[in-house]
Amino acid sequence: MTTAVLISGASRGIGLETAKILAQADSPFDCIVMVARQSADFSRAYDDVSARAGNIRVVAIPADLSHPEIVEDVYDRLGTEGISITTIINNAGFTKPASINESTLEDFELTMRVNLYSPFKLIQQALHRGHPLDTIINIASTAGITGRSGWLTYSASKAAMINMSEVLRDELKPYGIDVICLSPGRCATDLRRKLAPTEDPSTIMQPSQVASIIKLMTSAAGKLLMAQNLVVRT
Repeated sequence: MTTAVLISGASRGIGLETAKILAQADSPFDCIVMVARQSADFSRAYDDVSARAGNIRVVAIPADLSHPEIVEDVYDRLGTEGISITTIINNAGFTKPASINESTLEDFELTMRVNLYSPFKLIQQALHRGHPLDTIINIASTAGITGRSGWLTYSASKAAMINMSEVLRDELKPYGIDVICLSPGRCATDLRRKLAPTEDPSTIMQPSQVASIIKLMTSAAGKLLMAQNLVVRT
């Protein structure tokens, strides 16, 4: 059976590094589907991954996941391309740090749409459309385990992602679908720079390190490490 992985937030950071590492010769996938907002970064990311991919097919699908309804269009495109997804990596994320006094409902809703509703929709549509899923990897955060001052909306969305993963693990196990939730700690991504703008990114975990763990979790050995929520930190 052809294996295909869908990676959201694939234009940079952990998503891009994951696409790059899964494009290597020892990849468990025949096809890599990169999903992100249309941008120059996304175009460069697609070119970079394609150049590494050899015989692995690489498909770029522009989609703004701040609008969960666009997931329907993503799956329409997959149908047109004749691609059946076997693994989903829900990595796309958004944050706008602010205290309770400064947060707006609009920003809270946007955070939830990107960090929770669209991942939910990506999984649900794969099930409804009969894609042969065997693995779902949801990228949460240690901020969803321990709430932090000024990170209210982001922490709440990632806590919800952890809980959603736990429910899905039980619901989908009878169908042979593994649900894995990874919670990276401090990682040098653009999103992290918004949360901690004065931090030196060279002193913390790098996106490529998280990507290497994601690749492990797509392997047979990775299934031996499945747990309720795996914390990834240096």
